[in-house]
Amino acid sequence: MYLINGEFSTSLPANDRAVQFGDGCFTTARIKDGRVRFLAQHLGRLQQACEKLLIPFAQWSVLESEMQQLAVAHQQAVLKVMITRGSGGRGYSAANCQHPTRLLSVSAYPSFYPQWREQGISLALSPIRLGINPHLAGIKHLNRLEQVLIRTHLEQTQAQEALVLDSDGWLTECCAANLFWRKGSQVFTPYMDKSGVNGTMRQHIIACLADSPWQVTQVRERPESLAQADELLICNALMPVVPVNQAQLWRFESRELYQFLAPLCE
Repeated sequence: MYLINGEFSTSLPANDRAVQFGDGCFTTARIKDGRVRFLAQHLGRLQQACEKLLIPFAQWSVLESEMQQLAVAHQQAVLKVMITRGSGGRGYSAANCQHPTRLLSVSAYPSFYPQWREQGISLALSPIRLGINPHLAGIKHLNRLEQVLIRTHLEQTQAQEALVLDSDGWLTECCAANLFWRKGSQVFTPYMDKSGVNGTMRQHIIACLADSPWQVTQVRERPESLAQADELLICNALMPVVPVNQAQLWRFESRELYQFLAPLCE
């Protein structure tokens, strides 16, 4: 069941722009103890995406209230929020779309995340690369076909997540997570200025590291640079942080950075 424009329903109009063109944005938040974790950050990312996509959504206080109301009944769950441009005509023009659609849903929290955090995971290099588009880079728009293909290929391996490059071969992210690696006291994460999603947990980690013994730098690196890393971890709003044991043939044993970040990201 979904909460669509304030009413519970399972139906979205066939002419909604999300269906026709993937015209919208979304965020996925963790519900913990009846509250939406990092609520302000999730609303901020939706606002940024709507501005970038020129979606005239204005009901932010209503949306915030609905997010909080849906969270109250759950100890641990996943809240997904979508904003679409709404219903419109057949063509690409959005001139007749004056009423954006807000859509919220709650689902079960993934049961495997605690095991991932305890045991660590492995990454497999994806054959699917992300297209470069500086205008859309960073935001979580509804055009996720690249991620669908990345996940489909990942499911043919024994790895839990994918190591994803952009079309120029630069390290970018995972299928559904951001990437950090450590070399001594230096921490690195890929730029999000040409492709990929600038996740809320990625932003939180960068802020946490600003007041830490480690120095974080955004970089453009080839996957081979991970061979010299002491530690590798991934993150998103749900995990929220998971250590990586292996990426391709490279192995990582240290969890020093992970142990520092884990309590700060709960």
